[in-house]
Amino acid sequence: MSISTPASAGPDIDFSYFGGAESLWEGRTPRRTEVILPTSKDNGKMHVAPPQDASDFLWIMTEEPHRSRRMAIIKAHPEVTKLMGHEPLTKWVVLGVVSLQFVIAYLLRHTSPFSPVFFACVYVIGATANHNLFLAIHEITHNLAFKSVRANKVLAVFANLPIGVPYSAAFKKYHIEHHKFLGEDGVDTDLPTNLELICLNNVLGKVFFATFQILFYAFRPTVVRSQTITTWHIMNLITQLVFDYVLMKCLGVRPFIYLLASSFFAGSLHPLAGHFIAEHYLWDGLEQETYSYYGPLNFFAYNVGYHNEHHDFPAVAWTRLPALRALAPEFYDTLPSHPSWPMVIINFIRDPEVGIFARAKRRAATKVSPGSGAPKTEKAKG
Repeated sequence: MSISTPASAGPDIDFSYFGGAESLWEGRTPRRTEVILPTSKDNGKMHVAPPQDASDFLWIMTEEPHRSRRMAIIKAHPEVTKLMGHEPLTKWVVLGVVSLQFVIAYLLRHTSPFSPVFFACVYVIGATANHNLFLAIHEITHNLAFKSVRANKVLAVFANLPIGVPYSAAFKKYHIEHHKFLGEDGVDTDLPTNLELICLNNVLGKVFFATFQILFYAFRPTVVRSQTITTWHIMNLITQLVFDYVLMKCLGVRPFIYLLASSFFAGSLHPLAGHFIAEHYLWDGLEQETYSYYGPLNFFAYNVGYHNEHHDFPAVAWTRLPALRALAPEFYDTLPSHPSWPMVIINFIRDPEVGIFARAKRRAATKVSPGSGAPKTEKAKG
């Protein structure tokens, strides 16, 4: 079937909104996501709908898809429960990466931060290592390194050390809410705010956003709503401050600059940082809230690219996410996925059809008291 005729786009498309275009492909970018097993609604080649309105987020009324798919997979493949549980290998990977960062920081103690060698070490080794630690903390947040909650929290504080700033305790609360209240405005702090939409919804704004992603993810949650401070927040803060002080006292400021710069570039224009945008932004006219990526960069990222699988089964550790996908291909191979994280960043910046607006939001069905850190679910009004 030709894709150049209006009929190929479906009889429900109102072409009066598209300035005289006779197909959805005139002046549009090629499709960027891919699907292994096409369906009647998505052949994996065409955009399935016109571009989203760039002046606002996509507001939807449907419930998030992961709970229903999880129940369907459990019904079809009850053996999936055998994949759940902690992964003992995680603690050894964390130990290895933390040790690597300590060694590189030590070796650079006499190297100027303005030298090409220092920058190359920061971007190639340090940013990759610290991004790995970001995702180690993500894995540990789901209690997937040990059986004990306390042991997982201690390991998270340890994994936090080379990152330079304390965040593991705060991340845990915000991230678990991201899973429970996916897309809920004012509760899911992964969502851009209206201020970001107003200020950054253009090419330069998107360059700024992609360059300073790590700062948005650090400060946005505190702006959207604060948390109640716990003992673990204090322990995370004190441990990090003591480590930073001892590091600078013993080795000077350059090792600390190395670690801090590594954290910045880990969440900036770095190949691995593409996953921040790839996971939940909307693409190709699809109302799909979560995207996976199955490429080789998962090796450095605790398989976080298997993101639909992770949201469906947060209790399945990183080493078993590929097995989860293989167990239920009829559920995952029909979902469009990203072929490349670096290209996600490039397409996000240059493509007017995707931007800060390209997120699905729901009216909050969750009443949140400022500073309480404890959402209370109630029936949404209106």
